[in-house]
Amino acid sequence: MTTGIIFDIKKFAIHDGPGLRTTVFFKGCPLACWACHNPEGKEKRKNLFVREERCTLCGDCLEVCEPGSISLDGGKLQVNRSTCTSCGLCIEKCLPGALVVAGREVSVQEVLEEIERDVVFYDQSGGGVTFSGGEPLSQPDFLLELMHECKERDISIVVDTSGFAQLDLIESVAELADLFLFDFKLVDGKRHEDFTGSSNEGILENLTWLSENGHPVVIRVPLFSGINDDEENISALGKFVAGLPKRHTVDLLPYHNTGIDKYRRLDHPYKMGDALPPSDAEIEAVVRSLRTFGLTVLVRGDSNGTE
Repeated sequence: MTTGIIFDIKKFAIHDGPGLRTTVFFKGCPLACWACHNPEGKEKRKNLFVREERCTLCGDCLEVCEPGSISLDGGKLQVNRSTCTSCGLCIEKCLPGALVVAGREVSVQEVLEEIERDVVFYDQSGGGVTFSGGEPLSQPDFLLELMHECKERDISIVVDTSGFAQLDLIESVAELADLFLFDFKLVDGKRHEDFTGSSNEGILENLTWLSENGHPVVIRVPLFSGINDDEENISALGKFVAGLPKRHTVDLLPYHNTGIDKYRRLDHPYKMGDALPPSDAEIEAVVRSLRTFGLTVLVRGDSNGTE
């Protein structure tokens, strides 16, 4: 069977689609969004997390690091990210648990076994499996094989995606998915490229195709103060969504900064700086604006979709 790289499997998820769900988080994403709350999902390769608060500076990890990527400088554990292979040998020696690898290679069968353990909860709640990330479409062979296996077992499938993919892949995934949770941040192409590192032309085309062909889609709008909550973007977004062939619910996901610590542990820069979550008044203004287009708008409590 095909193998893939994931960084988590979350059981009994209630924010990633209807009912109780098992959410499988794929590693790898073609976008470089400033405010990604899962930075460990950006790269397809494994990443080494450093939890400084647990490090006792014992030096045991240095003894087994073959590339010599770990050092103790200035009373602090340092990792040379350019040479670290995330092999995991240092983790085995780290008794305090200061080092953790984000990401593991798994087979389709291994993931299926995790999913099938929760079938009774899917049946009782109307739930199923959600493929998220990172970006699940970045590992197409692994994703499609998993989807085919779940379909054969009559397990509901939700795909949580940025929509950044070739249309032929969207078409293949749409044949198997029961619902798309489709991320939609910015309408203007230049602003989208500034914030994510990539054009949104294909994203908008894919969203339009899904709507034209009657596929169930919930449009999720992560809301960032000063980035995409201005009247220009919200009006353009409302107009675009209202103009789609099929009616779609819009979920607003107000920004939160709970992922900042992950960036520090991965030595990744956090481009959002000291940005604060949008206020209730700011959120309500966006809701009112979108509803003028006749849209159904729900506000979720976090970027995983809490009400």
